[in-house]
Amino acid sequence: MDWTKAPSVAGLFYPQHGETLLADIEAMLAEAEAAASEEAPRRTREAVPKAVIAPHAGYIYSGPIAASAYARLKAHADTIARVVLLGPAHTVYLDGMAIPKVSGFATPLGEIPVDDEAIKVVSSLPGVVYSNAAHSREHSLEVQLPFLQTVLNDFSLVPIVVGRCEADRVAAVIDALWGGPETLILISSDLSHFLSYGEARELDGSTCKRIVDKSSDLTGEEACGAHAINGLMRSRHCQALSVEVVDLRNSGDTAGDRRRVVGYGAFALN
Repeated sequence: MDWTKAPSVAGLFYPQHGETLLADIEAMLAEAEAAASEEAPRRTREAVPKAVIAPHAGYIYSGPIAASAYARLKAHADTIARVVLLGPAHTVYLDGMAIPKVSGFATPLGEIPVDDEAIKVVSSLPGVVYSNAAHSREHSLEVQLPFLQTVLNDFSLVPIVVGRCEADRVAAVIDALWGGPETLILISSDLSHFLSYGEARELDGSTCKRIVDKSSDLTGEEACGAHAINGLMRSRHCQALSVEVVDLRNSGDTAGDRRRVVGYGAFALN
């Protein structure tokens, strides 16, 4: 498995040149940190977030919302050494979950090694298959990687594309890889799609409450990463965590037309 997955949406969802990409991400992180400081200057952030939910659209649309979650990780750059990343399948039909046969994932900021041992651990679990095709053009995982490379130091990746899959099967994979503070569980998901601004605000507000309540029966209309979110909420380790809403906006708040928007939420679980 010496093949490295090349980026497939660089220049489309985010800048293809490393210097520009890094500058954009650092600017979004700085804005998110400034906003967090103004809103809650006395709130402590000492605990390492165990899990994060972040959106995965083009950076001009969802980047600021994702940055609000990633800003929480900067203080723990030396602690987090492995990221278990689960995102929905957009480019292939998939029953179950797909892991790749690759040595790493590349972005304009460099290469991230895949945790081979972790891949082997989950490869025999029900619903898990090897499929490079499921990963080759999938953006839901890729757009998270430059943010991770910016806020963390050395880390390995466990990339999992989630198709139609029972929550208990996703939960079993998450529980098998839960680890300690060195492991971050990262779920990639947008919220509602192509509603009017007002309709999206209403539905996303309801979905946000359901996520905070750790509901495990979200639908694709509420969140495109519903299967991965449901699995996280169903996992036995998650039961001891609390869910915090870090940011909740939509493309009408960032760079889109308010007549037809996509919802984005950022959540941290501690």
